[in-house]
Amino acid sequence: MSSTPVEAKYYTKSVHAGMSPDPVAGAVTPPIYQTSTYAQQSPGVHKGWDYTRAGNPTRDALEIGLAEIEGARYGLSFSSGLAAEQAVMQVLLAPGDEVLVCDDVYGGTGRLFRNYFEKYGIKFHFIDMNDDEEISAKLSSKVKVIWVETPTNPTLKVIDIEKMLSYAKKVQAKLVVDNTFASPVFQHPLSIGADLVLHSSTKYIGGHSDVIGGAVMTNSQELYDLVKRSQFEAGSIPSPMECFLLHRSLKTLAVRMNQHHQNSVAVAEFLSSAPKVSKVYFPGLDHHPNHDVALRQMSGFSGMVSFDIDGSYEDVLKFLSRLEVFLLAESLGGVESLINHPERMTHASVPEALRKQLGIGPTLLRLSCGIEASSDLVDDLKHALDF
Repeated sequence: MSSTPVEAKYYTKSVHAGMSPDPVAGAVTPPIYQTSTYAQQSPGVHKGWDYTRAGNPTRDALEIGLAEIEGARYGLSFSSGLAAEQAVMQVLLAPGDEVLVCDDVYGGTGRLFRNYFEKYGIKFHFIDMNDDEEISAKLSSKVKVIWVETPTNPTLKVIDIEKMLSYAKKVQAKLVVDNTFASPVFQHPLSIGADLVLHSSTKYIGGHSDVIGGAVMTNSQELYDLVKRSQFEAGSIPSPMECFLLHRSLKTLAVRMNQHHQNSVAVAEFLSSAPKVSKVYFPGLDHHPNHDVALRQMSGFSGMVSFDIDGSYEDVLKFLSRLEVFLLAESLGGVESLINHPERMTHASVPEALRKQLGIGPTLLRLSCGIEASSDLVDDLKHALDF
């Protein structure tokens, strides 16, 4: 793996995606159109916008940028990643339909599916998508969506998108890929054949832990029209200020992702030899079970590393109390490094039996490596492990 895994074109693409001088004043940075409504010349005759829930110039610029950075024809923005997921599921599913979901899915996604969609007669099969027998056993004509998150959260399984596309084609299901962990810089599901790609733009796209957002990208005019209709009719839109902040963050995405990658590699290599660490989950390591798929499917490994402390939950608490650079907090993808305890934080809503099956136990910790100096992150972990 190259020490600089970001393709050169992404440095330029990130800076210019969706950017064009403002036609009114020539402003290089698109202005914030902080308005809810627009004057009309006569009933139904306007300059392209009538009400901000339907459209807003600041949001339009962001959505163009999101599409360009993902390599998509169309992009849509939402008030959160979960709002984006809800819009997609609303337009793709009906009572009686079934969905294949990777078992190690983000806890909030699983909670949304179990608590809000199952009651409408939609069945979700949470399965190991690296197990062909398990997939084949659940695949049927009732399956309308195959939901892939790769790498997964928090045990960083890498799922073969091309293989999942072949399964989707067998039953004419839509393939939806949550690309949040990899980012548009390191993984390109649409180019492989995915129908829809989603992001929690709160994470790497936003990158500064100061905005909540979601995104959906696609090459299909039909799917774009359906999801945009849901965006308008259900109203899960980001504000103009959030759109401005997210669009601003796109400019540095490639630069940030390069440093996230460098730091995660350094941290994973250190943890692999640390005596008080029993297991490291990181697709960039040779011994990761999906390392070959990661090399083929991803150009970089992003900034996520998970690991198990060799000890008890009390040892985990001792370790956490000694950290100085890594902050104990939920979320990920920001410029600052964070550490999370999935069992009691992000994945607390996952059924206990499934958590145990996945290895989400009391000693598992998930790191989001920020953009600080690699040596400082390693030194912080080394000091904290000396308890």
